[in-house]
Amino acid sequence: MVDLWKTNQKFFVLINCQGLGYEIQILESFFLKLKTNQKSNKNITLWLKPIKKEDSDLLFGFTSKEQKNFFIEILSIRGVGSQIGMGILNKFSIGEVINAIKTEDKKLICSVPGIGQKMSDRLILELKNKFKSNNQFEDKKGNYKFKIKDPETNKMIEDLQLTLQSLNYKNKEIMTILPIIINEVDLLAKKENNLSFEYLLKLAMNYLDKDSSNIAS
Repeated sequence: MVDLWKTNQKFFVLINCQGLGYEIQILESFFLKLKTNQKSNKNITLWLKPIKKEDSDLLFGFTSKEQKNFFIEILSIRGVGSQIGMGILNKFSIGEVINAIKTEDKKLICSVPGIGQKMSDRLILELKNKFKSNNQFEDKKGNYKFKIKDPETNKMIEDLQLTLQSLNYKNKEIMTILPIIINEVDLLAKKENNLSFEYLLKLAMNYLDKDSSNIAS
């Protein structure tokens, strides 16, 4: 990674590949991970979706193949551009979007910047049949499905799991420390403290790196 930055609610990373710089737009959760851990030497993995335009070639990066495929599916809807697709994935998990489509929750869909009533109707109409079964978007890495009532916190935990996987932590290790993280979420909620993705990521990585050090010693 060479650099990362935010412009008008868009999040970017610049990577160096054999002397060539590639500018990639990424999701906010991954941006925060990179910003928090810029000095880490761990390898990262991104699934890329290139989009060609008349005046530019754009790259969009995701921490899982499922996110990338879901992004492509959203872009297949007439009138839905790349920034709306990224906006949806920045605000909600894949499961939350699919559930909103199935239940025709127009209020939730319209809460994404750039989506109005007509577009929400179109998204529901065109995607409802495709999402009768969301098996094509199930995470093949065995992600645990959390039962956290607050949707924002639930998405934060799901993003945390994907981010740790993109950093090449083993899924078995992640599953071991997630109950600790969820307990931390409960404690913070009782204390009415503000909970942030950045805090959870630091906490998770501290536990994971500590476990790795114990194994090595």
